[in-house]
Amino acid sequence: MIRFDGVTKRYGQDAVAVDDLTLEAPTGKITVLVGPSGCGKTTTLRMVNRMIEATSGSITIDGVDTASMDPAQLRRGIGYVIQHGGLFPHHTVERNIATVPLLLGQKKKAALARARELLETVGLPQTLARRYPAQLSGGQQQRVGVARALAADPPVMLMDEPFSAVDPVVRDQLQEEFLRLQGHLGKTILFVTHDIDEAIKLGDQVAVLRVGGRLAQVAPPAELLAHPADDFVAGFVGRDRGYRALSFVTAEVPVHPERTVDIDGEVTTADGWVLVTEGGAPVGWIDAAAHPGRVRREALALGGTLAESGGSLRAALDAALSSPSGRGVILTPEGRVAGTVRAAEVLRAIEVERGASGEVDR
Repeated sequence: MIRFDGVTKRYGQDAVAVDDLTLEAPTGKITVLVGPSGCGKTTTLRMVNRMIEATSGSITIDGVDTASMDPAQLRRGIGYVIQHGGLFPHHTVERNIATVPLLLGQKKKAALARARELLETVGLPQTLARRYPAQLSGGQQQRVGVARALAADPPVMLMDEPFSAVDPVVRDQLQEEFLRLQGHLGKTILFVTHDIDEAIKLGDQVAVLRVGGRLAQVAPPAELLAHPADDFVAGFVGRDRGYRALSFVTAEVPVHPERTVDIDGEVTTADGWVLVTEGGAPVGWIDAAAHPGRVRREALALGGTLAESGGSLRAALDAALSSPSGRGVILTPEGRVAGTVRAAEVLRAIEVERGASGEVDR
């Protein structure tokens, strides 16, 4: 557990970056810090590993005051991930990952073997081990940065907007991979982001900071969305917080059988919109009236998100609303087509669920 007790960081007489912060980041959980620019998120994060020294108050990790520890020793026991990966450009990927184990005295052969194992852990092939950071994509560099932070198996990880420098598709992939890893590893993580959607998706609890570094509210994501502490929190979370809250609600929605056609199959003008699959997995929709005959990949409409069977109402509704056919694709756990849902039926399920729970919008 990371605990802040009355922590303040002041620059000069008047500039306060963090003001009397008291906060707990529970063991094995992800605590996300969000807030507007200048609210002290990164300052708070960097005070944990003493890259910035607190002016007053105390920070403890599992009951040990970090001020009593040697800074270098403290940092070697904490994983740290930043934007762009922060990799050493003159070292290979495996040497970057092995940095901390080598500093801790591990034999080079063992450290490099561990580095190659971690590449697979974060979803990268071992063939990248001998490459240099400049030879990797942005998403690959971020994965290497996460692997390096995990190399010494630290109980605590600090992550400063680690996914903000990549495109939205890669960012979503990195978030999913991160949640998968955390499900296996159970690290105590303090995570900084400016993106409220990322905070809600990743955080076990979300701490909202005001400008001036004061804590406005800390709560699990569903509670934050349903019951913001004040107008500042409600405004920061966004006017569409009711829609975001559907990410935490599941309910029975009718899943209808859907006719599919293989990528090399045939359609006729009478078929309307047809879902196209490859190996049982959806690859897009085709407007058969506009493109009759053999299905061509270049004729596919790729719009439409996918939702998992038994997933959230938000995912089901978004799948239906974003689909060119108006029918949202639902997947089995194996990634195959389970059927489709209709927006009107998802909305009815939302109405029933809200009525059953007695929720009323603020």
